[in-house]
Amino acid sequence: MPADRLLGTLLRSLRTYTDQQDTPRLLGTASSLLTTLNNPLNVTLLTSQLLTAPAIWTYPTSLQTSTQTLSVFHSAALALIRHEDALAEKSADHEFTQLQLERTLPKDEWIRAVISGADEHSPRWRHLLVLGGLLVGFGPFEQHRLSSVMRSTIEAALTTATNLVLERGLEDDELGQQSLTFVLNHCFPVMSNYERSRLNYDLLLPILMRATLFSSEGLQSGYFLGIIDADIRVANKTQFQWSERSPSYQQIQKILSSPLTASLGPLSRLIGHAIEQVKQSWLITAALGDLERFSKILHTQWSQIKLSEIDASEESAFLDSATLEKTSPNLWKLLRSTLFATVIMLRSAVGRMLGDRALANDKSAPLIAAQSLHILRYLYFISSRLGATTFSQYSFVYLTAMDILCVYPQQTEAFVQSIKSTEMGRIPQHPLQRCLDLFFLNTVEHFTLTLSPVTCENILISSAAPYLVAGGNNNLLPIFEAAHSVMLAVFSGTRNSDLTTKHLPLYVDSLFKVFPTNLSSRQFRLAFKTLLQITSPPSQLSVRQPLLAATLLELLFERSKHASTVPLPSELTSSDVEGLPESEPPLSEQAVLALTILDTLVHLSVNLLDEWLPLAAEVVNSVDDGIMREHCKEHFWHILVDGEMDPNRSQVCHAWWTTGGGREMVLFGNENGGSEEVFMSGGLPIEASTAKL
Repeated sequence: MPADRLLGTLLRSLRTYTDQQDTPRLLGTASSLLTTLNNPLNVTLLTSQLLTAPAIWTYPTSLQTSTQTLSVFHSAALALIRHEDALAEKSADHEFTQLQLERTLPKDEWIRAVISGADEHSPRWRHLLVLGGLLVGFGPFEQHRLSSVMRSTIEAALTTATNLVLERGLEDDELGQQSLTFVLNHCFPVMSNYERSRLNYDLLLPILMRATLFSSEGLQSGYFLGIIDADIRVANKTQFQWSERSPSYQQIQKILSSPLTASLGPLSRLIGHAIEQVKQSWLITAALGDLERFSKILHTQWSQIKLSEIDASEESAFLDSATLEKTSPNLWKLLRSTLFATVIMLRSAVGRMLGDRALANDKSAPLIAAQSLHILRYLYFISSRLGATTFSQYSFVYLTAMDILCVYPQQTEAFVQSIKSTEMGRIPQHPLQRCLDLFFLNTVEHFTLTLSPVTCENILISSAAPYLVAGGNNNLLPIFEAAHSVMLAVFSGTRNSDLTTKHLPLYVDSLFKVFPTNLSSRQFRLAFKTLLQITSPPSQLSVRQPLLAATLLELLFERSKHASTVPLPSELTSSDVEGLPESEPPLSEQAVLALTILDTLVHLSVNLLDEWLPLAAEVVNSVDDGIMREHCKEHFWHILVDGEMDPNRSQVCHAWWTTGGGREMVLFGNENGGSEEVFMSGGLPIEASTAKL
């Protein structure tokens, strides 16, 4: 059918509302026709009709209608590119030859005709679909598909149209907000820096936040979690099932395939850029408020469904195979994307605060820092499960927010009060509450130098105490270790010497009770190394309790005599803490105790060090396994030569190693089968004296 007749038929179909199932067919026909019309007025007319057609816009099917409309112009641009490439290669392909015969409009003239169709008869936000489709279709500047003049024309038109849309407002037009967000998300990477700078970010940021976090095509305020519980069924006596045919799972699939959430990574970077560029600082606070509201809803929704009652380590026992392999992974895929997007936005907000005087003042800075930590806390049920705390953006937000908050003691006290455990004094049964306890312990560890001794005792020690002596569940090992870290941080506080004197005996007793069954060797070694540091000169505690360091060493020494020589499980011997070896052979309890004594040598007073160097050598040589013993000897050597000791301690070690028999004790101590007999000067061994008789 000739192009003109086909155009008339298509226009009549577009002007009459039909079943929405016909819309993709009509748009596909329009896309093919756009590249074959040889009259610019017809191109303009078709473009104008596509933006106003009742068949498309009477009952738009959400954002899908906008994406289909944009794809018309995107596909037309790609067809022109393919046509040019075919001509350049002198292709004999019949399709391209036929296209060349029918299409006579030069490319620049065709583009101007298309842009002219975005006129006053259609809402201005729909113009973005035309301009965005062209810009993305012709690709980035580096591909040189457009002349610099024409490319600048399209980009300038897109920027101008976007600003006009923002100025006229889209408060009541959710589809317009979603479409603007979708177009900018795809066009922003290929726009020039100049056109990016022309965007009105003050008006753009609220639109982006609303469309991404709260719209029906975005993350729906996190309410998609709440509907899951109704579809969870009992599969058998011990397992639950969440079917992939359930409405809630279909909703998860719909969200994952939505044009906005499917590209949540680039979209979050666009929002982050907008946060960095806004001129009015209060918009940063408003954006953080949106993030906090969203994350709180998401956390609340998760807490109300059955899946939150199952610990990650127990899912294989309580969820059926279909849920484990299909539905649950897709849910966590969505949650993971949500977490990463939120953290990227937070990264920009915190970074903006550091360089903005209006936000970095004493009134705003602690509020923003506390708000950022609250957001991370609400999302900790995701990050703790996925290991996202090693994500560099996450670490920046987390550590920076804590550093800022530490400067303000009153605000720090208030924040700690707001996140303390609701079941203080006991270990919660609900996995989500234990997850919040883990975040609390990991966070307050950094605040011990800022918090008052009263708060440290009433909140920090009280929260950590139940986990210090808990046992029987190695899956809770991270939270056990976090509790021990909090205790050590409290003891290390310069204002907490009275607290240390009061609680140290009970803490040391708990260390010996839980190691090695419910405390890793790295945490045990770190604990005693820290304890010896705070009980040795020049600490205030060493003045008040001068024998405390020696007592701790004696306890270690006595325990080593009766320790097990069986290698510990791998999760109890890992050493990935700063200051300890990165890798080591399987170790027994006996070997770990020997290494612990060696770790403490760098902090002992000179007199105590002189006394304990030979005792440390004795403990090392008493290690039963040869490989473990050699590892302990190697560690002993590193302690002596790696530079951790000050000159006075180094001098004592050098004298002991060279002239005091230390070298022989460490390297050859057990070659004679044990300790040597002691004789008077000139005395003979029993065998020798018997032989003479």
